[in-house]
Amino acid sequence: MRLIDLKQKEVINICTCCSIGCPADVEFNCITGRITALIVPGPAKFCGILGREKDIIIPWECICQIGDDIILVKIPEEPPPPPPPRPPRNP
Repeated sequence: MRLIDLKQKEVINICTCCSIGCPADVEFNCITGRITALIVPGPAKFCGILGREKDIIIPWECICQIGDDIILVKIPEEPPPPPPPRPPRNP
């Protein structure tokens, strides 16, 4: 498989059933020559006018399966941050 073949596949997170996008690049180990991660561009900000958010780096260990047209990855969803503490009520 060539890099151009990977770029044409959609990455889907099986934990959230959401599309992450298509890989734009790969990260590899120069010593071993193995791919260590897929790099997917972050989502666009405000219709693409304000650029993009940070790239999403998917470690190779998170890839479950590479199919004909999609790449399935398992990236656990981060829990939402705890709500801020409420101020005490005055009686």
